[in-house]
Amino acid sequence: MKKLVFMLIFLVFALQSNAKEIPAPPKDFVLIKGGTFMMGSPENEDWRSNDETQHKVTVASFYMAKYEVTQKLWREVTGKNPSSFTGDNLPVENVTWLEAVEFCNALSKREGKTPAYSVKDGGQTIVWDRSADGYRLPTEAEWEYAARAGTKTPFYSKKVPGADDVNFYGHYPYQIEQNYFNDEVLETKPGVYRGKTLAVGSFSPNPNGLYDIYGNVGEWCFDYYGSYGVSTGSTTVENPYGTASGTRRVYRGGGWNDFGKNLRSAYRAAMQQSSRAYNVGLRLVLNAGNSVKGTITTHEEALTKTANGKTLVVFYSWSGNTRGVAKEIERQTGFDTIELKMEKPYSTSYNEVLNEAQRDQHTQSRPALKTKIDGKKWAEYDTIIIGYPNWWASIPMPIATFLESYDFSGKTIVPFCSHGGGRFGQSVTAIAKLAPKARIGEGLSVHYSGGSSLPKDVEKWLEKNGVKRK
Repeated sequence: MKKLVFMLIFLVFALQSNAKEIPAPPKDFVLIKGGTFMMGSPENEDWRSNDETQHKVTVASFYMAKYEVTQKLWREVTGKNPSSFTGDNLPVENVTWLEAVEFCNALSKREGKTPAYSVKDGGQTIVWDRSADGYRLPTEAEWEYAARAGTKTPFYSKKVPGADDVNFYGHYPYQIEQNYFNDEVLETKPGVYRGKTLAVGSFSPNPNGLYDIYGNVGEWCFDYYGSYGVSTGSTTVENPYGTASGTRRVYRGGGWNDFGKNLRSAYRAAMQQSSRAYNVGLRLVLNAGNSVKGTITTHEEALTKTANGKTLVVFYSWSGNTRGVAKEIERQTGFDTIELKMEKPYSTSYNEVLNEAQRDQHTQSRPALKTKIDGKKWAEYDTIIIGYPNWWASIPMPIATFLESYDFSGKTIVPFCSHGGGRFGQSVTAIAKLAPKARIGEGLSVHYSGGSSLPKDVEKWLEKNGVKRK
């Protein structure tokens, strides 16, 4: 009996000792206890992408901020506020990945912590001290592990999140695409679309105590975007941090203008580290303990630049809205302009084309194009202005066919789209993934046909991109 009592006392002492290894989280942070999970999505997950290969990952414990970084905190640290929507308690957005890294370092210095990052060569090289106690961005694996909170389903909640749970394009909950004309079958029905960010913490947190892990703003992660480099069923990967070099950085979680399918825990968005967007911000992370050490060095891959000086406008249009924008660009610039035509055009019926478009997106098909561009002629252009309607929060699949049919290495892509309220959705991410060796310029989103302000809007946009007009 005495032996049993002694063993129980020893066990309690051991548990208490282990508990002391990781201190309580700082204010407004939660402890995410380390563990092993399946990262990515199973092949039968609806609306999954091919870059979500499911594989086993182990992450060490870390602290994650309960809330996205607010404009108030960003302004206190940097003296600036780049956000499109303004309010102290709104999440900061419209910040680049490099600015997010610099912010982490500045906040660390302000609080007497060791900065996690060394920024070299004007941001082309980043050295991450994994043992530093300063603020940092989560790795892609840490973000997904924290968002899932132990679940294997598309979302952390059993029920598909709706507009009462998340700030997103509430008209389009998960799986609305194939059920647009029969949404009664959906567990979560269409709801309100607010069209803006909301104060952080406006909805209930996930089981880990994280607010707005889906929606409001996408959240920058440390990793370069690329293949996970693993296969389903491969050995466990420990504390991954992405590839050592690349041209796009990952952000996760979806934003205020994203469809439900792009809020999924496994969904991966990507953008150049020097680019910014009105729906992308950040959430902070701190190390918990010192189990992960060493340094990680990442390099921005140099994108070659052609210098032929010619610009080509290429667009796909169904209703005519995108065609109207393309014609305005042509009028102001005199650039060569090509409209993409399909070998088997979509239906002229609105209801039918909605189904055809979502079907092709769903299966990631590549419809054949009747339009062909001569290879020698293609080589003459260094800037390609690409236009399309925002269909189901992404590019129409004829645009995907076009992007995969030509070599965009060294070229600059300048996108524009017509839309009904969601601006670009995730269409620029789709372009960035399909043309990883191209620079992406600042885009222009046009509400339907653009109205009377279209000429001025196009003029300002061309000037921002350094595109010469007549």
